[in-house]
Amino acid sequence: MAGFLASKCSHVGRSLLGGLGNKLSATVSTQHEMANNSFLSQQIRSFIQMRTVLKVVDNSGAKKVMCIQALKGKKGARLGDTIVASVKEAYPNGKVKKGKVVYGVVVRAAMQKGRCDGSEVKFDDNAVVLVDKQGQPIGTRVFGPVPHELRRKKHVKILSLAGHIA
Repeated sequence: MAGFLASKCSHVGRSLLGGLGNKLSATVSTQHEMANNSFLSQQIRSFIQMRTVLKVVDNSGAKKVMCIQALKGKKGARLGDTIVASVKEAYPNGKVKKGKVVYGVVVRAAMQKGRCDGSEVKFDDNAVVLVDKQGQPIGTRVFGPVPHELRRKKHVKILSLAGHIA
């Protein structure tokens, strides 16, 4: 639609204004190009679903994990949900090794989540804290901000390990 509008405007500018139309069409096309570039630079934010790569923000030994399955919801996992993941990158002397299948709690999600007071919370990246089957964290520290919505999901231990609660 924007491309159609830009081409329509540049054509009208040339026919009505004669020689000035070239300058008008140049400004319209650059605005059109800027709109396309800003649209392409924006990342589409969606649920954490199968094959999503997440950053690990605890000291369990894993760097990155890939989501195998979201344990709740048909579309995928959101903030505070538990996922099953496979470790893709790991530190050499960590508790968790590459290739291991682990459970994780989503502590940061790029998809926005509404709060009761009308505000919305969203993060720049997707991050997870690794937990065991009972829901206890594997690591002893949690890095970066963690939202207080985890309290409602019964992940109080993760909140107590976190340095900053958002």
